Amino acid sequence: MESFFPSSSQTQTNTKKKRRCQFMSYIASIGTSQPEFNMKQTEVKDFIKNIFPRPEKELDRLMPVFENAHVANRQFVVSKAWFSEQHSFVERNRIYQEKTLQHSLEAIDKCLSSKENFHDPIPYEAIDSFVFVSSTGISTPSMDAHIVNKRSFRDDITRIPLWGLGCAGGASGLARGHEWLEANNSGVTLIVCAELCSLTFQKDDERKSNFIGSALFGDGISAALMIGDKSEYRHHIRQPVPKVKAVSSRLKKQSLDVMGWEIAPHGFEVIFAKSIPRLVETFWKEHVDDFMEKQGTISTDYGFFIAHPGGKKVLNAIEKVLDVSEDSLQFSYQVLHDHGNMSSCTVLYILKEWMKNGVEPGEKSIVSALGPGFSSELLEVEWSG
Repeated sequence: MESFFPSSSQTQTNTKKKRRCQFMSYIASIGTSQPEFNMKQTEVKDFIKNIFPRPEKELDRLMPVFENAHVANRQFVVSKAWFSEQHSFVERNRIYQEKTLQHSLEAIDKCLSSKENFHDPIPYEAIDSFVFVSSTGISTPSMDAHIVNKRSFRDDITRIPLWGLGCAGGASGLARGHEWLEANNSGVTLIVCAELCSLTFQKDDERKSNFIGSALFGDGISAALMIGDKSEYRHHIRQPVPKVKAVSSRLKKQSLDVMGWEIAPHGFEVIFAKSIPRLVETFWKEHVDDFMEKQGTISTDYGFFIAHPGGKKVLNAIEKVLDVSEDSLQFSYQVLHDHGNMSSCTVLYILKEWMKNGVEPGEKSIVSALGPGFSSELLEVEWSG
């Protein structure tokens, strides 16, 4: 005989669903820091052709990747001359630590004091948890500890360093921040993404993936502030901002060779498989279809998409899967054009552009990024009223 009362497991599931439907975190502000050296793509192309260790005929065949990358400018924390010299991993990592600290502090300062986003600045003492995301250098203690020591953060702050997520790290950082706030809904979370891709360039690495990386990757640093729906600091927000409504992660097993780092004597060597656009049309399509089904939505319910641009071919594949126009991804293309692929922090740069664009309250979007593993991160956001 069927019980009139739901089982304990059913009750827990229903309660969990109900709680997730009710809870939303607010992405209140985003700050970025500009690396010191700007280089045009044409300048990078000519420079790489002179130092890359491949026969001239083969270089001529590879050179069109610079035009096809949809990148016009990139920013680096080191000068052009630095790339022509050999560097030890110790030297690269020392620069990584120094520059990450410098630029992270600048991005955080801008994020917390933004007059466009807040009636009053958010004090450092208000931060309850700190998610630090990076994959282009190492530090123990992690860089968030160095950052906390340079500002008046509380000593009971919860630190959540995330390493090795690559391009998916920005979306993953937002998702983990949201989940932390779901358990601490009166809290405030800071997410910092710092990726100094230039420091990983290996001038003697002859592999095609290194050549492609030299045409695509740049340096970037971004900080985002997330506020729980019960936090007193919600009242500091002065304009509509994206609310995170749902998050989802997916890992494709047996795909460790698609994207990542090979650890070499002089540092990191890039792994960048040509199969990534094809995986968008298979693995990512299945993930985003399942995600929208759970939200009860279809692609036309979203006014635009905040998609990390792994490259132009990846964005083209996303358009095909979603059956949307390039306009729906306009700031993904713009950020790629102006800054290149900055790994994890790129998606925050894109989200910042949409936030500056004056999105109407009630408008929905999906934040998306792909990374090593091979992995996919998705978030549904809706602009607050």
